[in-house]
Amino acid sequence: MKKTSAVFLQTVVVALGIGALAFLLWEPHVEGRNIHASVFEIYFKDPFLAYAYIASIPFFAGLYQAFKVLRYAGHDKLRSPEAVKALRIIRYCAISVIGFVVVGEIFIMSYDSDDRAGGVFMGILITFGSIVVAAVATVVERNLRKVVDTKFESTPAV
Repeated sequence: MKKTSAVFLQTVVVALGIGALAFLLWEPHVEGRNIHASVFEIYFKDPFLAYAYIASIPFFAGLYQAFKVLRYAGHDKLRSPEAVKALRIIRYCAISVIGFVVVGEIFIMSYDSDDRAGGVFMGILITFGSIVVAAVATVVERNLRKVVDTKFESTPAV
């Protein structure tokens, strides 16, 4: 992969992370039930918001690992054990995001609300995206692992 392509994709990953963080910080202020709430009420009296922030940790960890994979690709070290490990971590992060979404959906469904559909739909979208990321990371990891294993098997011991 060309270094310029890797840098461009790293920039996209960073922009995605900044956008997601900005959304996490901005959205609670415009949510319907928080429109006239103080900052303390928004951030310290809503357990679901705290859960959403904790659940976002694997997302950002996965973005960091994607950044590392792109750095390996830019330095032409994609066929290394470190890249395989980063892809494995991306897969685990995607699976943990799915787990957090499932628990969040249970949380949403357990409370009486007039607006469950929006939360459920967002959960479905996030789950679908995480499944795609986990599947792609798994396929690429397996292919790279085969290449890395054959590379290290064919290297003579000194």
